[in-house]
Amino acid sequence: MRRGDAPQAEDGDPAVLDVTRPGARHLAFGHGIHYCLGAPLARLETTIALRTLLARVPELELAAPAGSLQWIGSGIIRGVLSLPVRYRVG
Repeated sequence: MRRGDAPQAEDGDPAVLDVTRPGARHLAFGHGIHYCLGAPLARLETTIALRTLLARVPELELAAPAGSLQWIGSGIIRGVLSLPVRYRVG
């Protein structure tokens, strides 16, 4: 993290991970000279984890039409704003 990106006192307890914290800033891999050397490993680990999860829990399915997903409007980050999933019982 760059100086100034650290959680501030008004953000709550910085030792507690709270993904619902209002105004939460994301942590990214950076770019250019500040690009994280561990980024390729993190991406590979994420790919393996998601493929393993979907193979072991085939009851997970998308809970919204794929066309209704809202994408992050950035040229740097690719992803959806939220990914609703449903667990099918039976």
